[in-house]
Amino acid sequence: MISYNKSKTILKKSHFKIGEEYITTKNCLNRVVARNVYTNFDYPLGNNAAFDGYAIKSSDTNKLNKYLNKKFKIIGSIAAGNKPLEKKIKKFETVEIMTGALIPKSFDTIIPIEQINFYPNKKNAKYIVLNKKFSKFENVRFKGSDYKKNDLLISKGTILESNHVLALKTLGIKKIKVKKKPNILFFSTGNEITNKDKIFDWEVRNSNCHYINSLNKNFLFNFKDGGILRDNQANLFKSHIKKMLKSKIDMIITSGAVSAGKFDFVPSVVNEFQLSNYFKSVAIRPGKPILFAKIRGKSKVIFGLPGNPISSAACFRFFVYPYLRNLLGIKEETSFKAILKNEFKKKRDFTRFVKSKLSTTNNGKLEVQILKGQESFRIKSFIQSNIWVLLPSGKEKFKKGEIVDCFFPNQSNRIF
Repeated sequence: MISYNKSKTILKKSHFKIGEEYITTKNCLNRVVARNVYTNFDYPLGNNAAFDGYAIKSSDTNKLNKYLNKKFKIIGSIAAGNKPLEKKIKKFETVEIMTGALIPKSFDTIIPIEQINFYPNKKNAKYIVLNKKFSKFENVRFKGSDYKKNDLLISKGTILESNHVLALKTLGIKKIKVKKKPNILFFSTGNEITNKDKIFDWEVRNSNCHYINSLNKNFLFNFKDGGILRDNQANLFKSHIKKMLKSKIDMIITSGAVSAGKFDFVPSVVNEFQLSNYFKSVAIRPGKPILFAKIRGKSKVIFGLPGNPISSAACFRFFVYPYLRNLLGIKEETSFKAILKNEFKKKRDFTRFVKSKLSTTNNGKLEVQILKGQESFRIKSFIQSNIWVLLPSGKEKFKKGEIVDCFFPNQSNRIF
């Protein structure tokens, strides 16, 4: 049995290259950027109005004050999307302009509509009346003030979210190169596992398959259900591994048959293949029997997850998911911190993943309560939880008020 930190080191050394592909930006949500994305042009494309109002030349107001006002003749109106006004502008002339409209070159300042007095009146406005000096470039959005041409827009290794889609579409980027999604082939194992609705007392519903399949949008992979391997089907499992070596499948994941029981065939079958990296059993709870293997000379790996639902969920979150991030070139995930609301005790030499409830105090502090019912078969506490707390090895007692590491259960900590 190895430590959790040692297992992470083995996983990092066992990565392989994932291919790349171009996809349309409208379909890029939750994909991983393969190459840095740069802007194609300045944004905004030209100087434009920050408010609805009137455009003037600021120098025309230099001598104005509360005792000296001036009428500016309204010579037109410009809406967003109109072509630039090419008319020659005379002194003390103005043009109505809408938010986002390009500012004619002769003007350099926008006066918001709320500050405008009209002459002879608003309904029959021929002029605007100004009685103060306005500074140059007031309420002007400058060309390229947000992005210059060839600025870095999105770094490689970024998981694309809706805000990225908005930026890509705004800047006219139609396609983007992303990492291909790893292909996972999943097998449940055991005579007791069933997909039936009505079951006997000795049967267990096939929940782990559906749980992991439900994660594929957040967790960046394609999922294929390989079905259920029965206790006497070790040879069938071996044949599936052989087929994987010649297919587009990148990873086989099993659930169950990975411990030390009579029918736990996964380790013995996996060890029949030539492996470059391998571990079996990690000092963690839940999920101690977990297995990992990298096929020598192949871009193929196998994860053997425990069969208990919470063990399987925890091992996917803290072993498979970090491995997928590494394959896809995403930087290593970091925890966020919260204050522990209750005491907890564990074995000193074990890392614990504990089902917990995150909340916020009235003064904005994050607090987390470790829930009762941490056994790997208990799903009630998993339903009640909204966070995993990771308690590292080397320490036995965790006291109320300590700062602990937190991880979201069904998505990465990308917002922190």
